[in-house]
Amino acid sequence: MSQHRAAEFFKAVKKDQALQSRVRATSDPKAFVQIASERGYHFTEDDLESALDQISEAELASLFNPGVGGRERIVPR
Repeated sequence: MSQHRAAEFFKAVKKDQALQSRVRATSDPKAFVQIASERGYHFTEDDLESALDQISEAELASLFNPGVGGRERIVPR
């Protein structure tokens, strides 16, 4: 269930530019989990790791570098 909360947080990050900036500013999993918790998304670092393992590289790139996802859709490889 907590992995589901992590996935929901990823969706929220995609929609909120201010949140994207905060997430991109950290490389520390504890800080990432804290940011999520402040927004009402409660999960552990292990849940975060499991959720990250389940998303594609393109989805992950769109969280941390939103421009990457857009270019992949515009110019197919």
